[in-house]
Amino acid sequence: MEERAAAELIEQARAETARLAAALTRQRDEIVAAAEFSSADDEHDPEGATIAFERAQVQALLRQAQDDLAALDRAAERLRAGAYETCERCGGPIAEDRLRALPATSICITCANRR
Repeated sequence: MEERAAAELIEQARAETARLAAALTRQRDEIVAAAEFSSADDEHDPEGATIAFERAQVQALLRQAQDDLAALDRAAERLRAGAYETCERCGGPIAEDRLRALPATSICITCANRR
């Protein structure tokens, strides 16, 4: 894969993930703010999920988005170092199609299947 195309791919994925993280942060903040005005006993809410569950769910999604951003930053570092298309486990090549699908990946499909 051409370096410029790889850099654009990583940057596009990073921008999308950053937008997701920002939206999740707003959603988490709204849940926290809404909890301030509700009763302390949301455990028996007939509407379904509890505020605590919703907050935990959004927090987990936010944590995953933050981890994805860090992985994309590491991918950009590997690109600058000339190691973007090299598997960190076996040293073999990472297929271009795999990098297009998962720009932050650092392992080839063979190593990924060995889990």
